[in-house]
Amino acid sequence: MTKPATNAFTVNGRTYAPPARPIAVICLDGSADEYFDAALARGRMPNLQTMVVRGYRGFARGAMPSFTNVNNSSIVTGVPPSVHGIGGNFFFDTTTGQEVMMNSAKFLRCETIFPAAARAGRKVAVVTAKEKLRDIFASGLIGAGGIAFSSEKANQARRDSHGIDNVESLVGPTPAIYSGDASLYVLRAGVAMLANDLADFLYLSTTDFMQHKFAPEAPESLDFYAAIDEQLGKLLQLGAVVGLTADHGMNAKQKPDGSPNVIYLESELTNKFGSGFRVILPITDPYVVHHGALGSFAQIHLPAGHESRFLLADIATWFLSLHGVTEVHDRATAARLMELPPDRMGDLVVCSGRDVVLGRTPDYHDLKAIEGGLRSHGGRYEEMVPFIFSEPLKPDCAARVAGDPRNFDIFDFTVNGTRM
Repeated sequence: MTKPATNAFTVNGRTYAPPARPIAVICLDGSADEYFDAALARGRMPNLQTMVVRGYRGFARGAMPSFTNVNNSSIVTGVPPSVHGIGGNFFFDTTTGQEVMMNSAKFLRCETIFPAAARAGRKVAVVTAKEKLRDIFASGLIGAGGIAFSSEKANQARRDSHGIDNVESLVGPTPAIYSGDASLYVLRAGVAMLANDLADFLYLSTTDFMQHKFAPEAPESLDFYAAIDEQLGKLLQLGAVVGLTADHGMNAKQKPDGSPNVIYLESELTNKFGSGFRVILPITDPYVVHHGALGSFAQIHLPAGHESRFLLADIATWFLSLHGVTEVHDRATAARLMELPPDRMGDLVVCSGRDVVLGRTPDYHDLKAIEGGLRSHGGRYEEMVPFIFSEPLKPDCAARVAGDPRNFDIFDFTVNGTRM
């Protein structure tokens, strides 16, 4: 294996000085810490156990809302949504009057870490399970000589557009996106590229299909995390410094009878205040089988001509009277508290409790897509995520991690903060 470059590079105000070892940062989508607890308690993750005994295991605070695009964008830029601009999977563009998916690099307002690392001499590869993230991750990277592809469309990777071709000959057949294999493929791809000297600076981002479907103690989850552990072991054997976090946690959002525990905000608003309200659910993405577009965070746009402070206060007070609503803020307050871009927000932000999700109207959501139980995320109760390193932390980082570390500090800690 070629010795990795150690040239420092600076991105978004942070300087990274990588060691002469491979770097592998992993975002295990939806991986609440309880999944690790369950697998470790049953002896299913011996390599993770080795990591945490030698290195560090704790918590970090993710970006709000606790959704995939928001947090992955924060991780790959090292800054909060107020800086990089992506405050949800989905938003209402008031300039065009369109509801828009934020799955394109055109929505990023700053550079990711990856092109700078490639220009500094690192062999950079980013692999995501979900194709919706690839364009964000690939921004500026392919032209700098890096690699970016998804397991969802691994068979469509081309050298001119993805920095690599013939992925299936390297990793295996393209998996189904609604499977645990979609995530394991990401990790196997990282191992394969590292073993074949194609990369030495990896970002590996999985999908949360399994966490949406299974609780931590379920046999399917335990088998899945054991398979993750196998790939962690291979990365460690190849000499990688591994940093592991998640974009968000996951909780059951059900009533005692197992049915989804939903507050249909648009219906409630119409019944109370009249028509014209627009509820935006930023969890919305192409993967409705995961969550049915039901999460614990919503943006509310008032009817045109009714954006008065008095009406906002009335609606906010009324929202807080609804059982299951835990937090309501106007745009300016939510932007400040949650570090969000105000121009891509509604007039009000609403969050719900640990076991509650927010919807638009009953007709808007296809609950058949989530038969078998709803597990979802988006609110404060999925904000805290694992923060794990394969190496001990340097004293300054050990002090920082005792405070309020963020999941988007993961590259800084992995590259700069570990003792070899």
